[in-house]
Amino acid sequence: MTTQPLLSVEHISKRFGPVAALEDVSLSVGAGEFFALLGPSGCGKTTLMRLIAGFETPDSGQALLSGRDLFGIPPHRRPINMMFQSYALFPHLNVFENVAFGLRRRGGAGREEISARVDHLLEIVQLQGFGGRKIDQLSGGQKQRVALARALAPGPSLLLLDEPLGALDRKLREETQFQLKDIQRRLKTSFVIVTHDQDEALALADRIAVMRAGAVEQIGSPVEIYQKPASRFVASFVGATNMIEGRISRDGDAVYFEAPFGRLERRGCALPGGAPAALSLRPEQIVVQREGEGVRGVIEDVAFRGETTRLRVGVGGGEALNVSSSKGMVFSLGEAVRLAIAPDAGALFPGSE
Repeated sequence: MTTQPLLSVEHISKRFGPVAALEDVSLSVGAGEFFALLGPSGCGKTTLMRLIAGFETPDSGQALLSGRDLFGIPPHRRPINMMFQSYALFPHLNVFENVAFGLRRRGGAGREEISARVDHLLEIVQLQGFGGRKIDQLSGGQKQRVALARALAPGPSLLLLDEPLGALDRKLREETQFQLKDIQRRLKTSFVIVTHDQDEALALADRIAVMRAGAVEQIGSPVEIYQKPASRFVASFVGATNMIEGRISRDGDAVYFEAPFGRLERRGCALPGGAPAALSLRPEQIVVQREGEGVRGVIEDVAFRGETTRLRVGVGGGEALNVSSSKGMVFSLGEAVRLAIAPDAGALFPGSE
């Protein structure tokens, strides 16, 4: 028996004049799932979010929430709430009243029920005792959590988050990611986050839809998206990679990728001999060593990043590869090294650019 998704987006298209913002987009979000819409500026992710929220209407297609067509329902009557990047908190109201705002506006809840709900949410977002504070007395991270509590107060079936962590510095953003994921798991509310930050999507989401030019390139778990990208764009956009142009060659049962800097053995390749191809290799998929087998290279640059060291290694043929080393080995500029690349490392894409 197949479980019906909470949200089902089916063949949605939207144009703004001559510009196709969305073209035949389909995806689904499960109950209690943390889903990410990831892509560069202009890919259509924000337009899709606004369509789900009810701030835009599609040219074609439909969106169903628990089997009910959303596009016949005005935004304020949809069981959906939205948390904006700017937080949009009311400066003249204290924290308690900001969180209670949606409950009071909806009506039907008494004073004690509202107070209990607000106190419960402030406890969940770790702001117990902050109810009486003014908004201008809060840090950026605290404002973010107040905005989240306010968006969750009416108990929406689906919460949309528009770049919610974009205003935070890197350290606070990473800390808040763990808090946000923990809150989502505790409440079991479906979240859809819109972001251009690949690390954020990988850290938060159960599944990710990578978008490009109004279309969905790939939907999958963070591990699938990172380790098994479906296209060159996904491989290049999600995380760092070395995209190497080359050609397939075959010698009996053996298959090779002919790179500008040498021949790399491949495993599980179905492309015919002579076919142009591109090999995407993540920096951590390349093992750097001072001796042994592998591609000859010379250290051209060294960047220490704490837990890892990023190396740029010239390998001949006008190519240089980015390599990540986390073994505590120290390398010097100009040092000769060997790069070991496993036959099943990386992702191979047919065709040439």
